[in-house]
Amino acid sequence: MPSDQASDARAGDPHPGGRVLRVAVDATPLLGRPTGVGAFCAGALWGLGGRGTLSVSAFAVSWRRRRGIAPLVPPGVGVVGRPMPARPLHWAWGRGRLPPLEWFTGPADVVHGTNFVVPPARRAARVATVHDLTTVRFPELCDAPTLAYPGLIRRALRSGAFVHTPSAFVAAEVVEAFGADPDRVRAVHSGVPALPAPDTGAPARHLPAGTARYVLSVGTAEPRKDLPSLVRAFDQLAAERPDLALVLCGPEGWGIDALSAAVAASPFAGRVVRTGWVDEPTLSGLLHGAAVLAYPSRYEGFGFPPLQAMAAGVPVVATRAGSLPEVLGDAAALVDVGDPAALAASLAAFLDTAGRRDAAVAAGRRRAAGFTWERCAEGLEDLYRAAADARAGR
Repeated sequence: MPSDQASDARAGDPHPGGRVLRVAVDATPLLGRPTGVGAFCAGALWGLGGRGTLSVSAFAVSWRRRRGIAPLVPPGVGVVGRPMPARPLHWAWGRGRLPPLEWFTGPADVVHGTNFVVPPARRAARVATVHDLTTVRFPELCDAPTLAYPGLIRRALRSGAFVHTPSAFVAAEVVEAFGADPDRVRAVHSGVPALPAPDTGAPARHLPAGTARYVLSVGTAEPRKDLPSLVRAFDQLAAERPDLALVLCGPEGWGIDALSAAVAASPFAGRVVRTGWVDEPTLSGLLHGAAVLAYPSRYEGFGFPPLQAMAAGVPVVATRAGSLPEVLGDAAALVDVGDPAALAASLAAFLDTAGRRDAAVAAGRRRAAGFTWERCAEGLEDLYRAAADARAGR
């Protein structure tokens, strides 16, 4: 079970007699194709909207797509209707504290920036979610836009913002990397993003002829995900398992050239499938049908796909990277980063030994059940109240 949230919290109001807190949440990550940040934003809003102690409104920093968040926010969450043009606002916010967010949202006690950046506010306390510190630990793995995040985090901390992280691992990194006050950096685990009913035909549509089982990977083809190591691990499995395929599910990213080179060099390239981006029913179908999920990341701040696989009854092999040991515990097989032989050996154990697979499935279901959006919202509310009290000098 996650250790950063109270396991004995009541289902009702955790702040008896406390006032209703007005919270403005940046829902811009809900727009466009779903990402991990978007999944966090959607899940957190769902949990927050169900808490009677909060009055939550969602805003999107976008002119062209500003009306797009209305159908995406859950019941119990209001929508800010005033236009917020992204380019001029980001330009102004990058140079000063005007215009304050309240000009668009109305009065608020707390503003929550869900994607590394929190807008300036006149009176509201400010909370920024820092999902990971890839830009600090592995800048060579990042694209140009994300390399601006460290400066934005430093600026938020200097101006008194609180920081939310999805794991204790990232919270410790923020304190170390930026000299942040530990009392202003809080870890609150995310929930597990729900998937729709699986498209049960998805595996058959994607598997090469002659194969019946597959190792699945879910993630963008970027250097941090180290998919070339997974291809090399598959090479060590494929010869003795002619019915096995490797399915790489996720959009192309700035690591696509290295992945393409690894696939081209594989003697089993015909059994390596790259699906690109898929819709959620297809993703759900591929997850539910997988023999095992492989997650060979070099660094992670949380890790949604392994928990989704566990919830779907699929065993997981992951690396000891970043937050993954904290999040997955002993419910996954963990191997060292960049070790294709160890990755292949752990995958083989699940593919070839029914007893190990069954034990991992049971442990994974138990582990995933401990990560809920209700618990996440409870932890976020505690953080919001701490930030609002600090802002008010209480």
